[in-house]
Amino acid sequence: MKGDRHDPKALIREAYNIGGITDSQCRSIFFDWALSLPAGEDTQESLKILIERHATDLPDHPMTKVMVDGQQQMTRPKRRGGWRSRPRD
Repeated sequence: MKGDRHDPKALIREAYNIGGITDSQCRSIFFDWALSLPAGEDTQESLKILIERHATDLPDHPMTKVMVDGQQQMTRPKRRGGWRSRPRD
């Protein structure tokens, strides 16, 4: 099954077709989707398009929540450590 440039393997589309899919399954599919995007593809733009394409009809679907969460987390990078985060005297 072929997708398009925003969903190359049609993973997101198929997730919406799976009955009884769980949040953890959607997160796994989302991770696979992110890894399958072509190099240089704007992840935020692809997420925006996929949310418009799928989430408007199924706002309560677990994949909708995962994509919206992914969109918010990707826009707010956080520093996680390193020498600058350690206390200094």
